[in-house]
Amino acid sequence: MENGSTIRKDLELLGLRELEGLKYFYCPLLSVIYLDILILNIVIVFVVLINPSLHEPMYILICNLAINSIFGSSTYFPKLLMDLLTSTKTISRDGCLTQALFITVYAYLEIMIFAGMAYDRYLAVCHPLQYAILMTSAKVIKVLINSSLVLFILLLVSILLTVRLPLCGTQIKNVFCDNMSIFILACTDTSINNIYGTIIIIAITCFFTLVIVFSYVQIYIVCLRLSKESRHKAMHTLRTHLINFSIFFLGFLFLALRHRLGTIYLSVSADVGLSMPSFLIPPLMNPLVFGVRTEALKSKMVLPFKKVLQMKK
Repeated sequence: MENGSTIRKDLELLGLRELEGLKYFYCPLLSVIYLDILILNIVIVFVVLINPSLHEPMYILICNLAINSIFGSSTYFPKLLMDLLTSTKTISRDGCLTQALFITVYAYLEIMIFAGMAYDRYLAVCHPLQYAILMTSAKVIKVLINSSLVLFILLLVSILLTVRLPLCGTQIKNVFCDNMSIFILACTDTSINNIYGTIIIIAITCFFTLVIVFSYVQIYIVCLRLSKESRHKAMHTLRTHLINFSIFFLGFLFLALRHRLGTIYLSVSADVGLSMPSFLIPPLMNPLVFGVRTEALKSKMVLPFKKVLQMKK
């Protein structure tokens, strides 16, 4: 840790040094990924919004997942690409705190929406006769809005606890900012930050993870009673959902726990490599896994292209 307390000094993102040598490879690659994320997710949001027949719980959740993917990617990619193009390796303290807040909000919203989708499928598969009563569009929207507000307030408090700290260090071992990477640079005691952050991680993450695990275990049990063909189709969908969530969740856990496991040293390259997949793979795969593979949504997405082809004929 560097000497000299600082309140306003810029912070250095060490991960950008790791990418600097191959920036002319990473810039086009990351630009294509970001553009694909935007196009795929915007299409899903647009299709769900303009089709009243898709204003149902599952499609509302898929739409929110797409919106969150756009939000999360946009807190990460534009600055990373600009930093690589301009060979910039620093970020202001205020900018770092803002990015840390947005990235954390994105991560927790992602887990929340995954939990909502898992619970929706659990009710649809395990309680089909009660589904229409238990899961309505109005209830889903209300829960999403209220839960998002509560999450934002809880995470904002975490950032505000960091704002008050004078920093003695300026180096962050990644290409973006997260809250714990900032407050571990503090000159003063950070036990309050650590305790509050740990409580938030355990309470929120455990709750949503239990919902997901419970829902998919119950769905799996029901799948075992189906015919071989139906079971194979259901299990394939279940595996795809779980793989996509697991990729995101492992990256999230790494970000949440890496500084709390103080005895484990990781290089900057390992830090970047283990944290980036959460921002690359799920936002890109979510539209394909939850959008294109959902028949009703897929048909609405393909319809405009069919009309264009028919007009040409």
